[in-house]
Amino acid sequence: MKRKRKYFYVFLLPSFAGIALFVLLPFADVVKRSFTTAVTGQFNGIKNYQTIFHNQAFLLAVENTLKFTFVCIPFLVLAGFFTALLLDQLESKGIVKSVYLFPLAMPTATIVMVWKMIFYKQGFLNLFLTRLGEWTGFWGEVHTDYLGSEAAFWVLVGSYIWKNLGYTVVLWLAGLMGIPTEYYEAAKVDGANSLQRLWYITLPNLKGSLYTIVILSFLNSFKIYREAYLTSGAYPDKSIYLLQHVFNNWFVNLELDKMAAAAVCTGGLLMIFILFLQRLWDRNEA
Repeated sequence: MKRKRKYFYVFLLPSFAGIALFVLLPFADVVKRSFTTAVTGQFNGIKNYQTIFHNQAFLLAVENTLKFTFVCIPFLVLAGFFTALLLDQLESKGIVKSVYLFPLAMPTATIVMVWKMIFYKQGFLNLFLTRLGEWTGFWGEVHTDYLGSEAAFWVLVGSYIWKNLGYTVVLWLAGLMGIPTEYYEAAKVDGANSLQRLWYITLPNLKGSLYTIVILSFLNSFKIYREAYLTSGAYPDKSIYLLQHVFNNWFVNLELDKMAAAAVCTGGLLMIFILFLQRLWDRNEA
C-alpha cells in the first residue's frame, strides 16, 4: 500500500509542480500586489479594494458579467440537453455531432466577421427585415444598430450559445450513452411512459454530466471577451461592458493595483461558486 502511494505521489508531482509554478505562485503575487500601490509597491491595506467597489465601471462590468453568465448557462444547458435527447434517437450521430462541433473549430475573428455582416446597421438582418417590411407593407427601412445598443447583449448571448452548444451536446450524449439500456427496458415492462422514463431514469443518471457541463459553461462564459472586444472595441455599449473590458482598460492605463484587487475578487467568486456546486453535488450523491 505504501509503495502504491509512493508511486501516486511521484506521478502527481510534475502536475502539481506545474500548477504551483504557473498558477499558484503568480496568483499569490497578485494577492500581494492587491495590497500595495502600483508604482512604489508600498503597502496601503484594503484601499485598492475600496477603490474598485466604488468604481462605476467595475460595478457595471460585474453586473453585466453576472447577468450574462446566469442568462447563458440555463439556456446552454437546456438547449444542449434537449438537442442531445433528439440526437440520441438517431442512428448516425457522428456526422450530426461534427456539425455541432464546427463552431468550436472556427477562428474567433471569423465568427466576429460573420456577426458584423449580419448585425451591423447595413447588415443582412436589417436588409432582410427591410425587404420583409416592403413586401408586407407593415414597416419601412430598418437600420437598427444591434451592436451599438442594448441589443448587443442578446447578440453576445446568441454567439456564446451558438459556439458552445456543440461540446455541451457531446457531453450530454456521452452521459446518455452511459445509461444501461436494461433500465429502460425494465421500465417499459413496468408500464412507464416516455416522460416517466426521462424523470426517473435519464435525469438521475445524468447528474455527473450536469455538474461537468455547468462548471465548463460557467468558466467559458468568462471567455466571451474576445467576441465582445473584436465586435465593439474596448468601450462597447454599456450592456456588454464586461469584467474583461475593465481589466484590459486598466492594464492599458497601468492601473495594476486595481487590476490585482479585481482579479482576487473574481478568482474568489469563481472558487466559491465551484465549491458550492461541488458541495451540492456531494450532498445529492450521498
